[in-house]
Amino acid sequence: VRVAGLPFREAHHVSGRAVALAEQTRRSLDRLTLDEYREINPAITDEVFSVLTVASSVKSRTSYGGTAPSEVKRQIRYWRKRLKRGARPANLR
Repeated sequence: VRVAGLPFREAHHVSGRAVALAEQTRRSLDRLTLDEYREINPAITDEVFSVLTVASSVKSRTSYGGTAPSEVKRQIRYWRKRLKRGARPANLR
């Protein structure tokens, strides 16, 4: 849906319809066909399949504290520096 450049509201609607179809047909989202996705929204291309993997989902979470490898590495560097200076995470006090 991100690849198609849809506004958030439309993307939310499209995602909801895709999830509903997957549930109704007892398949995962990556098992729906391109034709089924295009019935939901004609702007969807075969690129949809590249974003339906767990790895791509994890990688896409680039916001502060997200799961993207780059963000995890940033947090590790941050805490190594803080711990070296004697700081302690709040939940360990």
